[in-house]
Amino acid sequence: MRILHDSAIVAKRNLIKVKRVPDLLVFSTLSPIMFVLLFAYVFGSAIAVPGVSYKEFLMAGIFVQTVIFGATITGTSLAEDLQKGVMDRFRSLPMARSAVVVGRTAADVGTNVLTVVIMSLTGLIVGWRIHSSVFEAAAAYALLLLFAYAMSWLMAVVGLTVKTPEVVNNASFIVIFPLTFIANTFVPSDNFPTVLRTLAEWNPVSAVTQAARELFGNTSPVVPVADVWPLQHPVLYTLVWVVLLLAVCVPLAVRKYERTLVA
Repeated sequence: MRILHDSAIVAKRNLIKVKRVPDLLVFSTLSPIMFVLLFAYVFGSAIAVPGVSYKEFLMAGIFVQTVIFGATITGTSLAEDLQKGVMDRFRSLPMARSAVVVGRTAADVGTNVLTVVIMSLTGLIVGWRIHSSVFEAAAAYALLLLFAYAMSWLMAVVGLTVKTPEVVNNASFIVIFPLTFIANTFVPSDNFPTVLRTLAEWNPVSAVTQAARELFGNTSPVVPVADVWPLQHPVLYTLVWVVLLLAVCVPLAVRKYERTLVA
């Protein structure tokens, strides 16, 4: 119970920080809005997906890209706290050591919720529609946030390892940018070169995107799903990756944080 109480306090502290520094939230939401508008009206005029509106095909990919890039906030924030000596203050407090990392990742879930809401409203404005049930749509949002939460723990490991916000940003961009583009996020992957198509089909980002499209009812009956296990069972494949990331990154992040306290 103590760790939950301490984690809730740390999460509240991080959310208050967002409130007092609104620039963090403004720029984290402007980016996905810009992507939606650019892809919908600039690239959308040149990209056609048979059997479905490109705007509806696009939104699942934008959702996934945004929550993954949003996870980098976890790493940069932890690195910034290390750099500014905030962790030294936490060290002197009678609190559970893991609460700092748990609270940080929990706060970023709240930030992602707000970002997803803003993106959904933007998508509805440009013509995106949900054609499934309320339960399926809720499941899609839950899956997106769950995957984002797992990615936050991965970024926590990066932030506690690198310890410099600028390096965390650069390292995350180098990995996440190709990860989100070598996938079915913005275009169907069936026309990719053979090597890239194979990478895209087994890329967890493709599975999350495919799962969101199916749950939102934005799939095309004309474009068949690739005959590979991850895309035939995208929800299950996504959950496997979530469990794997949490199983590896949670204890690793906590251990790295504890080492910073004795360093």
